[in-house]
Amino acid sequence: MTEFSTPARDDTVVHAFRDDALGDLDATALAARIAAGEVSVREVTEAAIARAESVGPALNALAFADFDRALAEADRPHEGVFAGVPTVVKDNVDVAGVPTQHGSVAFAAKPARVDSDFVTQYLSTGVLSLGKSRLPEFGFSASTEFMDAEAVHNPWNPAFSPGASSGGSAALVASGVVPIAHANDGGGSIRIPAAACGLVGLKPSRGRTVPDAMDKTLPIRIIAQGAVTRSVRDTARWMAAAERYYRNPTLPPIRLVEGPSSTRLKVGVVVDSVTASRTDDETRKSVHATADLLADLGHHVEECPMPVGTSFVEDFCIYWGFLSFVISSNGKRMLGPDFDRDATDNLTRGLAAMYRKNIAKTPRVLYRLRRTYREYAQIFQKYDVILSPTLAHTTPELGYLSPTQSFEELFDKLIAYTAFTPLNNASGGPAISLPIHETSRGLPLASHFSADHGDERTLLELAFELEQAAPWRRIQDAG
Repeated sequence: MTEFSTPARDDTVVHAFRDDALGDLDATALAARIAAGEVSVREVTEAAIARAESVGPALNALAFADFDRALAEADRPHEGVFAGVPTVVKDNVDVAGVPTQHGSVAFAAKPARVDSDFVTQYLSTGVLSLGKSRLPEFGFSASTEFMDAEAVHNPWNPAFSPGASSGGSAALVASGVVPIAHANDGGGSIRIPAAACGLVGLKPSRGRTVPDAMDKTLPIRIIAQGAVTRSVRDTARWMAAAERYYRNPTLPPIRLVEGPSSTRLKVGVVVDSVTASRTDDETRKSVHATADLLADLGHHVEECPMPVGTSFVEDFCIYWGFLSFVISSNGKRMLGPDFDRDATDNLTRGLAAMYRKNIAKTPRVLYRLRRTYREYAQIFQKYDVILSPTLAHTTPELGYLSPTQSFEELFDKLIAYTAFTPLNNASGGPAISLPIHETSRGLPLASHFSADHGDERTLLELAFELEQAAPWRRIQDAG
C-alpha cells in the first residue's frame, strides 16, 4: 500500500487528491472504471485507506476505522450502481460488528449485532464502507466539535467548522478520501455540512428512504437519511439506486435523473428567515446572485414570504429539546446501563433542561409542527421551487459553536446560524444545498432549494442545470 507522510496542502487547504486508483473521480466515474476492469476494488480500497491515513491527523473526521474488514470485503463480489466504491457511514446508525457511539463519551458502545434498516439500504447500492464518520454529540449541533476532544476540521481551511451533524462524512468526501458518504438530516445535517464543505447535499422527502429504528419512534419524523457527494449525478444516481431498493408508494417516483429539464420554473426567493437574526451581507449577496442566474436561464424569479410564522422557531426549538430529553431520560435503556447523562455536553444537557421547563407546551408544539406540512405545501401551489440561503451567515471558525461555552450562548448562535433548514425537517419537504458561490475567505457558500413533497426530481434537474451553468470550484484547484 502506498504511504504518504503528510497531506497535500497549502496554507489553508487540506486534501488527499493524487494520481492513484481514485484519481479525482466522482462515484459514478469510479464505479464505471471498476466495472470496466480498469481498476480493482482492492486497488480503490487501498487508495482510499491511504488517503484516510494521509489527512486523518489534519481533519480528525473518522470515528472508527474499519480498514481490515474493508480490505477483506474488497476481494468479494460487489453489485449495485456504485459497486466497490469506498464510503463511510455516519456514527449514529448501526453497522454490524462496529460500535455506534453517537459522538458521545457518556457511554461505551458495544459492536452492533446487525446492520440497521437504512444501512442495509445504503449498502445495497454497492458501496464498501471504510468505517464510521464523526458527528457532534447525538447530532444536536451544527458544528462537529466536542467538549474534551479535537474537533473535525473543514478541508477548505482547517481553522473553520465542517458543519454538522454529518461533518465527518462531509470532510471525508470534500477532501477526496471517498467520493460519497452517508449523512442524515434532522434539522439540516445533510445540507449544513454540504454547504460548509462545498458538496451536494439532498435531504429527501419524509418517507423517501427507509427509516432507521429511532426515526420510526419520533412523534414527528424529522430525520431523513441520505448521502453527501461532490457531483449532482452522484446524488441523482444514489437516489435512483435507493429507490430501486425501496419505493414509497405514497410518493411520486423519482427515477434516474440524468440532466436538466427544459421546463422553466417559477422560483420564489426568501432571503431572511423567521428568526430574529438578519441574513449576513455576504450570504444575501450570494442568494441574489443565484436568483439572477436563474433569471438569466429563463426561470421566473420573484420574492416570496416564508410559509410559516415566528412561532415556528420556538416550536422547533422545544422539539429539539424533546429529543435530548428522551435520550437523557432513557439513555440507560437506549444506549446501555453505563450511560451517564452528567457526562453529556453542555448542549445536550441544556436542551434537555430547556424542554423540562416547556414540557407543558408539548401538545401545542406537536400540533403546530404537524401543521407545517400543509403550510409548506401551500406555497408550492404558486411556486415550483423556493430559493433561500442554506445558512444565515458564512461558515464560522472552530470554537464559535463549541459546546464548551454556556448553553444559552451556544443555543442563540445555533438558532441564528441554522435559520432556514429546519422547516424542511418539520414539514417533510425535500431540499438540496448547492455550493454555487464562495466567501471572501475562499470557503464554499451555498444556496438552498426546496420543492413540494415528493418532488426531488425537480430539485435534481435544477441542480444539474446550475452545475453546468456555474460549475463550483473544486478543492484540488483551490489555494
